Amino acid sequence: MKKVLVARPTFPDVIERLKQYFDVDANLGDVLSQDEFARRLADRDGAFTAGEWVGEKELAGAPNLKVVANMAVGYNNFDMHAFDAHKVLGTNTPNVLNETTADFGWALMMAAARRVTESEHYLRAGKWQKWSFDSFLGTDVYGSTLGVIGMGRIGQALARRAAGFGMRVMYHNRSRVAPEIETELNAEYASKEDLLKRADHVVLVVPYSKESHHTIGAAELALMKPSATLTNIARGGIVDDAALIVALREKRIAAAGIDVFEGEPNFNRDFLALNNVVLTPHIASATESTRRAMANLAADNLIAGLGEGPRAGNPPNPINPDVLKK
Repeated sequence: MKKVLVARPTFPDVIERLKQYFDVDANLGDVLSQDEFARRLADRDGAFTAGEWVGEKELAGAPNLKVVANMAVGYNNFDMHAFDAHKVLGTNTPNVLNETTADFGWALMMAAARRVTESEHYLRAGKWQKWSFDSFLGTDVYGSTLGVIGMGRIGQALARRAAGFGMRVMYHNRSRVAPEIETELNAEYASKEDLLKRADHVVLVVPYSKESHHTIGAAELALMKPSATLTNIARGGIVDDAALIVALREKRIAAAGIDVFEGEPNFNRDFLALNNVVLTPHIASATESTRRAMANLAADNLIAGLGEGPRAGNPPNPINPDVLKK
């Protein structure tokens, strides 16, 4: 049987599916160190990952490796140049988390706008002694302007939700979406600078790359309204976290909702001293049904990519499909 590594704990029934086809080394404990991950990958034909870095060193040390299936949409943990050089297929899990992630982006945005976290902490600390007309005055969502940076599938799902809140929608993307999608979403294309100046609520859903690193930094934050909010459900590194902390501390923007961080699970602890930020630990796709769908799709990719199952040789979500032709 071909050998596969499941690098992080996942649903037991998904591991049992993989065992129908493969000799499975399943990590059921803590996240593996990079050295331990590379050691256990060395004799494997395939791997099921969820954020482990897979680059030249790891691939060179695993000569039998043919497929690495990432349980995520993003794959900035893969060095795709190295994948191509070693003729290893990478796969991801798009689409199955679009609506769940958009829901969570909306929840973060509203929590930031309406100061939900700050006011809950106030209540829990026993500070609520009376009603006041000016307690925790927030920012309206209904009738405001939503700015979406990254109008892919999740961005479009966010924009569809805006219709129910009577919002104007602006978006910025590497290229404009099809005219019929703009019409459906009632969305206006804008430069990043124009969007930042005009939007009341900015939501980031762009994939991470060298080009998108610090898409939002000090200069971009300076363009935003003092009453605006920023929500990041994309990837850590899209926002310059240190610059955001300064902007929040100095009230240059009203609030932020952040689900992803630079260097996570480590993050800049200065966020913890701020009242005007909602912080969550990378859970935008965290519903049981969605995480199950992601895990099963990653398994589908791994099974098919290694030439097994009903889709043998034709995995659903290849990132670098050209290697299949070589």
